[in-house]
This record gives sequence, structure tokens and C-alpha cells, in this order.
Amino acid sequence: MPEIIVQLEDVAVFQNENLILNHIDLEVKKGDFVYIIGKTGSGKSSFMKTLYGDIPMKQGKGKVVDFNLAQLKEKDIPFLRRKLGIVFQDFKLLPDRNINKNLRFVLKATGWTDGNKMDSKIEEVLEKVGMKTKGFKYPHELSGGEQQRVAIARALLNDPELILADEPTGNLDPQTSVEVMKVLQEINENGRTIIMATHDYALILKYPHKTLKCDGSKIFEVIQKAV
Repeated sequence: MPEIIVQLEDVAVFQNENLILNHIDLEVKKGDFVYIIGKTGSGKSSFMKTLYGDIPMKQGKGKVVDFNLAQLKEKDIPFLRRKLGIVFQDFKLLPDRNINKNLRFVLKATGWTDGNKMDSKIEEVLEKVGMKTKGFKYPHELSGGEQQRVAIARALLNDPELILADEPTGNLDPQTSVEVMKVLQEINENGRTIIMATHDYALILKYPHKTLKCDGSKIFEVIQKAV
């Protein structure tokens, strides 16, 4: 039986006091790739934030990579996030340092101390996303697609059990979106679990996977029709 990475039972998602999503039941197994779709404001980002502990879970039962979300304390959140890789729409790279130093900053912040091990890890993740030769460049010297590849590399640094990608192609043109998607596909094929919020239906048709839709405060599975 594949290991269960995410398990939610009758979960409600609140933003402050406002109920955003209700009665969520979901099981994501190791190696799955799941899309979360829905209109802007339908709750995709709030759902993702609940999974990585940014929004507290007030109702229902939820487990993400063996962390109980209902009992998650402030001090537990950094440990949860070490088991996750999070990719944002706007890259979130530090502009005042090159790519290698961006990645080294994350490793140091998550407890790495051995310089040689850090260097080889940085080289390994940049190679995985096709950016091995770009480590000395600053974020502003890279295209949007290259910055997003680096953001994916950063998400891989601590060998996460789950990658949460929140609109990772939202700021990219269609061709670059496909290139970034190919990187995510490859990572998934190597056994990583990915949950990706997106409104890019062309990508979903090109790379079909299980698809959940946020609509009317519910999340439900939609079956992709073959094109």
C-alpha cells in the first residue's frame, strides 16, 4: 500500500472568521500528482496555506506528512515545512544575492552546517531543474521561467515528502509554463508527491492528473474529458 501523505476528514478552511471551504475529505498517496483548480477567490490558496500551516485548522481532522494539523503549534510549523517544498507564483527569491547564496540561505535556515555538503546539495538540485550553470547569476539576471526553476530547486533542498505549488506558472507565458511543468512532471515521475493549485487549463489537458475543483465552498473531484 502506498504511504498516505495527506489525509483530511471533514475539514473546514477559515480565513479569519470567514468560512472559505467546508466538508473537505481528501487522501493523497505517495507519488500522486493532484491539481487544485477553481476561480480566483474560490479558496485554492487558502487550502494550500492550511496544508503548510499558514492558516490554522479549526475544524475536522487533518494529517500532512505525519503532522496533525488540528494540533499544530506555532513551534511545530518550521519542522512541518522542512518536510514540504513550497513553490510560489512570485518566486520569492532574495534579490540581493546570487542563486547559490539564495539556496545556501535556505539550507542554513533549516539547520545545515557543513559547507561542502551544502555546495553539493545546491549543485544537485540545480542540475535537476536544468540550472546547474546559473548559480552565480542574480535573480534579476534570469528570465521568469529560470527564476521559477530555481524556486523549484529551492523546494527540493530538504528532500521533501510533498511539494505544494501555488500557481507556479501564474506569471509565465504559455511556452515557459510548459517548460516549468515538464520539470514538475519529471520530479513527480521520480516519486515525489505534488499538489498544484492552478488556473491554467491548457496545462491540465496536456498533463492530465487527478483534479479537484474549489467551487461554492466545496472541493470535489472533476473528471478530465479527453480532448
